Amino acid sequence: MTILLVSAILTVTVVLLVTEVIPVDLTALGVMVALMVTGVLTAREALAGLAHPAPVTVGALFIVSAGLARTGALDLLAARLTAATRDRPRRLLLLVLSFTAVLSAFMNNTPVVVLLISVLVSIAGEHPISLSKFLIPVSFVSILAGTSTLIGTSTNIIISDMSAQLGERAIGMFELSRLGVPLALLGAAFLYVFSFRLLPEHRTPVLSNSRGRAKLYISELLIPPGSPFIGCDPLHGPCSGEDLEIYQVLRDMEVLDPVERPVVVEEGDILLVKASAATLVRLLNQKIAKLPKGDRGTLAAPFDEGALIVELIVPPSSTLVGQRWQETFLAKEPHVHSIGVQRQWVHYPWTKMADLRFAVGDILLVQSPLDHIEQLRADGELIVVEDLQRQLVNRRKAPLAVGIFLGMVALATAGVLDILVAALAAAVLMVGLRCVTLRQAYQAVDVRTLLMIAGTLALGQALQRSGAADLYAATFLSLFAGASPTVVLGAVVAFTSLLSHLLSNNSTAVLATPIALATARALGVSSRPFVMGLCFGASACYATPIGYQTNLLVYGPGGYRFMDFLRLGVPLDIIVILGTTLLVPRLWPF
Repeated sequence: MTILLVSAILTVTVVLLVTEVIPVDLTALGVMVALMVTGVLTAREALAGLAHPAPVTVGALFIVSAGLARTGALDLLAARLTAATRDRPRRLLLLVLSFTAVLSAFMNNTPVVVLLISVLVSIAGEHPISLSKFLIPVSFVSILAGTSTLIGTSTNIIISDMSAQLGERAIGMFELSRLGVPLALLGAAFLYVFSFRLLPEHRTPVLSNSRGRAKLYISELLIPPGSPFIGCDPLHGPCSGEDLEIYQVLRDMEVLDPVERPVVVEEGDILLVKASAATLVRLLNQKIAKLPKGDRGTLAAPFDEGALIVELIVPPSSTLVGQRWQETFLAKEPHVHSIGVQRQWVHYPWTKMADLRFAVGDILLVQSPLDHIEQLRADGELIVVEDLQRQLVNRRKAPLAVGIFLGMVALATAGVLDILVAALAAAVLMVGLRCVTLRQAYQAVDVRTLLMIAGTLALGQALQRSGAADLYAATFLSLFAGASPTVVLGAVVAFTSLLSHLLSNNSTAVLATPIALATARALGVSSRPFVMGLCFGASACYATPIGYQTNLLVYGPGGYRFMDFLRLGVPLDIIVILGTTLLVPRLWPF
């Protein structure tokens, strides 16, 4: 009976996490309540995940990463590394992949990807590069490199702590590097060779800041009846010119890319353009186009020196996730005008935003004064995608932040301190020495992620306690009767990878760990290869934009479609799954 209850709770949990009908943190809380109400776990057992080392360690590492980002240590390094490569796309890709891999091996990869988006957008404003050739590789290599160390991804920390609780030895700081580094190098080489061949070349609507040219502004233009633009090709003829570039055509909530497929401008279309002030004045004065209305009426002129129309990306840590526009702090700002939201090639104009709940990776198009844009950037609730270089706050603390970070890694590697203690100490030092303020530290901690980890940890304990994990393992093994441990390991890794495309990596790790360890016990072999295989399988989620939060972050700015992730992601998944299956038994024998 208990196994049936746990299986029912597991099924409902998976459905809710995949569909996101309700927020994931509410699902996690619901799991804990369900396990308590049904008597599967006591209240103390169900809530033990809130004090589990895994979410506490992950929360501390969020703060450490924020300290590095807030002091400008990462920005300064990125600026210096990319300065000499802006006119060489291939060299820039190699450098960006290397830079992303090194940082992602030691810190939360979300701020790393956010940083690279900003750097590449800035470069695209000055040089003719296509962001779509760079952003998916940046996301993929950050995931790859994250599996090469214990702290590279929270998934590894969760698997390590759960394995230790179930009687297995915890994972060492660089134990995964024996396989993680070769896989990261092989994956990065694949991305370097094939990214320019397989990824589309989209033009990107970022503001130009090249010297010697008239400043260009992003704007939306509504095509009125009788406009001479009606019937023209956005890439040629009267619709385009030296100081006017059309990037997207917004029609009936659909986003049309004129580079990807032929488009003819129609009455009522909204064009996302980049143009000089003089060109915008001419188009508006001659009634060729007009400005759409924002949420508070007609927008100010898009070339207003005191305001900018900018794109804002919703990151995973933002409080906007799950909220409607009217519920957000942006709706209360009198100087911020909403124009629309773009989500996976669907454009929601401001009139359609009332019932839309924001999700990670959504792109908001708003008009705001310059000083308020700086405030938005400093708050960290949204990623500002435009050409202005971000202000480096407290840059003099950068060496101190780097020293704290390196000290944490060194002490944890040497075994002087447990990773939990080292991470907490580093987080306290980051705040105490003012590398990051207490408010910024609270903002850096993604509470939704921690609650999700705690809730799924409780479910994982229920799987183990009820015997459901052993039952699932026996059922799984029956499909591979007579197969070698290597084949079973490969099946576990492949199944974990598939599951991680549907659920979050952390949820996948929590649910798969007790089943994998039960499988090893049933086979009568060492569980170490299965623990290592889980670390790589749970992070092998490259084939869809929803597989990992950094994939969602680059989806909009890169102008990608679902198929773009499949082109590079499926081969990369295969590389990781095969590499893990073949090499793990050699490095960690059964």
